[in-house]
Amino acid sequence: MNKQEIINWLLQGDVSIQYQVHRDLLSVEREDLRNRIAVEGWGAQFLSKRRQDGHWGIKFYQPKWTSTHYTLLDLRNLCISPENPLIKESIDIIINTEKGKDGGILPIGIDQKCDVCLNGMFLNYASYFKTEENGLKSIIDFILSQQMPDGGFNCMLNRYGARHSSLHSTLSVLEGITEYELNGYDYRLYELKEAKQSSIEFILIHQLFISDRTGEIIKKEFLRLSYPGRWHYDILKALDYFRYAGEKWDERMKSALTVLLKKRNKDSTWNAQAHYHGQVHFDMEKAGKPSRWNTLRALRVLKHFGIE
Repeated sequence: MNKQEIINWLLQGDVSIQYQVHRDLLSVEREDLRNRIAVEGWGAQFLSKRRQDGHWGIKFYQPKWTSTHYTLLDLRNLCISPENPLIKESIDIIINTEKGKDGGILPIGIDQKCDVCLNGMFLNYASYFKTEENGLKSIIDFILSQQMPDGGFNCMLNRYGARHSSLHSTLSVLEGITEYELNGYDYRLYELKEAKQSSIEFILIHQLFISDRTGEIIKKEFLRLSYPGRWHYDILKALDYFRYAGEKWDERMKSALTVLLKKRNKDSTWNAQAHYHGQVHFDMEKAGKPSRWNTLRALRVLKHFGIE
């Protein structure tokens, strides 16, 4: 398919895909499409699963992937209106009921310690939906307390004494910090920006998927383009983050971009390569088939970096 045919194919997808195609590939803001996300297609399906108590699934983090946490992350990634009152209410409920002594969301285990990866994801959608800053301050404090000497983050630091940052956790925190920054929050912003830059450097030192010590691929799953990724890291998710954050081209992105281009089908689409095991509200796409999510994300990465 040529470029226009690809665009036409993408525009046959869910209204959330249509909105992001117009915004990211055609440079046209379509609020009419964004407003439809809550009332039709995937957005409406997610919202229809919300219980009267403001939660999805069994509770905030269970089960994966139908819990409140992952449903809110999915809704944020659909780019549903950030002013949606039901979602804002659910986030307020979480802030008022799920905080631990260390200030983060969802204490875990006997010691009741929080998970920095989860809190990065929470900061991402809470900032997107314009949560009051006061409710986010202790979460910011917790996240900053978890930064590691190598510049990144690892959810195992405060519970198991991890000594090396995790690409999974670091990218989740980066997405949260960037959304916080883009939505005009001020609390400890200078420190967050410093953490952001050191975390970006941590990912770039690893060329997005290569060990800086051995030169080997860290995990083969980092090269598997899955959507939704949830807490999982992969190269397309990282490249799409760099695009969203407005980062300039860095030669250390080249290996990942080369892999991404090799995964392009002959018809110029990208497949959904796998789904992560767990309960879902519904499947947005089928694994092994051309994916509008992956094709959209890959094309906007290429556009951002001026690559055809």
